[in-house]
Amino acid sequence: MAATWPSGPATPEAVAAQVLGALWFVSVTTGPWGAAAIAAASGEETLKCEDLKLGQYICKDPKINDATQEPVNCTNYTAHVPCFPAPNITCKDFGGNETHFTGNEVGFLKPVSCRNVNGYSYKVAVALSLFLGWLGADRFYLGYPALGLLKFCTVGFCGIGSLIDFILISMQIVGPSDGSSYIIDYYGTRLIRLSITNETFRKTQLYP
Repeated sequence: MAATWPSGPATPEAVAAQVLGALWFVSVTTGPWGAAAIAAASGEETLKCEDLKLGQYICKDPKINDATQEPVNCTNYTAHVPCFPAPNITCKDFGGNETHFTGNEVGFLKPVSCRNVNGYSYKVAVALSLFLGWLGADRFYLGYPALGLLKFCTVGFCGIGSLIDFILISMQIVGPSDGSSYIIDYYGTRLIRLSITNETFRKTQLYP
């Protein structure tokens, strides 16, 4: 059954309502909300380049140097890995230029932390401390010749000093004398010291 529409001249209220509805439709479809809706419907999204770090990307694992077990091109405790934005994302830079990504292009380089190493192996240091610590070999290896000689002359402080050094080296509390870090497998067991700073200090929560 077909619907019947009332005939006759339109009232001023009906004309005003139609005009307001048309204006609202135009403002929505041409404004930012309308652009977002159109982008969502087409499967594409336009973002600023600085807003790509919103989880809409995937980064490759860093390439590891076999000798140092740290990321390649580590400079000032920082290395960079390439990150690929998700497909159907359009990046707009500060100049207004847009780049459309398909998932295979590098969008930006993400900084990752790395350590300064200088040839001191953690495995070698622990082995020397375990088997030859009473001769001071571990201290000689790490660059502490005075303590190494003292341990050699006292037979590891009668064994007590050898035991203490073994615990300290195993826990990575005692490291190389030059301040560098041990060479440890990049995906191996590493200890990270946590300290209280302005960023890590637990502040009192303020509730309204």
